[in-house]
Amino acid sequence: MQAVILAAGLGTRMGELTRDRPKPLLTIENKTLLEHNLLSLPDSVDEVVLVVGYLREQIKELVGDSFQGKRVRYVVQEEMKGTGHALALCRDVLKGRFLVLMGDDLYSKEDLEKMARHPLAALVWELAEEKVKNGTPGLVKIDQNGKLVDIIERQPGRRGDLVNCAAYVIDERYFALPLVAAGNQTAEYGLPQTFLQLAKQGAVIDIVRASYWHKVTEPRDLASK
Repeated sequence: MQAVILAAGLGTRMGELTRDRPKPLLTIENKTLLEHNLLSLPDSVDEVVLVVGYLREQIKELVGDSFQGKRVRYVVQEEMKGTGHALALCRDVLKGRFLVLMGDDLYSKEDLEKMARHPLAALVWELAEEKVKNGTPGLVKIDQNGKLVDIIERQPGRRGDLVNCAAYVIDERYFALPLVAAGNQTAEYGLPQTFLQLAKQGAVIDIVRASYWHKVTEPRDLASK
């Protein structure tokens, strides 16, 4: 199985920390965010595709062409046109089903192993508080069978709501979809907005509930996992 890690962004919210270093190379507990993600990949993953952009040579120098026996390939996103666009650039290197992660969110290996057993899947977090730490990710709506129906961006969450962890199992059908804007006032294309078209076409997208999720949005999030 292949895994894609999106690691091209500028990381502007991290301030001076990303002036001369890409965000995926910031560290938590003596490991870079990227290393944490690579170590969390399921054992079934034998090839990793890293989408890189900002200061990409630093990432290539750290990771190289392989990581603990997994082949590593690189796709360059020259223009920051969003996560939907970043994944679309991988059309020629991805086959069948693949796992997609964000390079600045941390996940557990156990959760990603569960995801890898599903044909299509989205990872979600159940809110235990009335508000979401570090802003509001997309609220996830499911049907009576627990399958994905919608992801609604920039909505206040309440205790018990499900939010999008931005980890997915997707297949090649993604590349036949038109890219969808991440919002009304942005030139970027969103991965969840584009992926959702499969559900609206009748595809079954399973929901996997996360046992762990650490979103790195600002410098204080680097204090610990």
